[in-house]
Amino acid sequence: MPSMSPHGTDTTPASRTVGASPAGTPSSEVAERTAPGLPRMTRNRPFGWLMVITGIIGWLASGTLVLEKLEVLKDPNHVTVCDVNPWISCGQVMQTWQSAVFGFPNMFIGIVAFAVIITAGMALLSGATFARWYWVGLQAGVTLGFAFVVWLWSQALYSIHILCPFCMIVWAAMIPLFVWVTIRNISHGVIPMPSGAAKVLGDSGWIITALLYVAVIATIFFAFIQVFAGTSGF
Repeated sequence: MPSMSPHGTDTTPASRTVGASPAGTPSSEVAERTAPGLPRMTRNRPFGWLMVITGIIGWLASGTLVLEKLEVLKDPNHVTVCDVNPWISCGQVMQTWQSAVFGFPNMFIGIVAFAVIITAGMALLSGATFARWYWVGLQAGVTLGFAFVVWLWSQALYSIHILCPFCMIVWAAMIPLFVWVTIRNISHGVIPMPSGAAKVLGDSGWIITALLYVAVIATIFFAFIQVFAGTSGF
């Protein structure tokens, strides 16, 4: 029974009140569902699933690249599974300096980074909560990762002139991950922003994601338009 103050005020802790939800639903999840204006995708379960799915996709693509890189190291003449033609070839991209910017193959970064994303997503699905500092750190990591991916994408299109299919899968995973981690942190107050702008972003998350995909596809098309038109001199 709720405790009462001498003036008749209910002093029952909010967590106890919320925790008395039907079917044993965690109090944090109930609080999220009842939070006004909180975009659905920024709530723990949908957001947790997004992290797990994008993390698995990115981890598998990075893992495949690691295996192929090991084969190339053992046999320089090894033909990777994504060596399709002179313009679509993981093997040729692996031979460039951009594939090992920090002195070791870039795909090892993906193996570690996406494992962190999967772990965090699984923790959210299990009902875990994280402190603000964790979300700040995750935002910094995802932002740096996205910036690195954008740089690699620009190098592939305008310097190397060769596409790596598994690298492109990593790009595809990073786009919704970056967009929704940012929107989640804005919606939960980790990144300060006026409520009106935060609501617009929260309602436009998938639109922003789609526009980024369209932009990537368009830049690939125009960078390789001679190949698509069959007029390349290669």
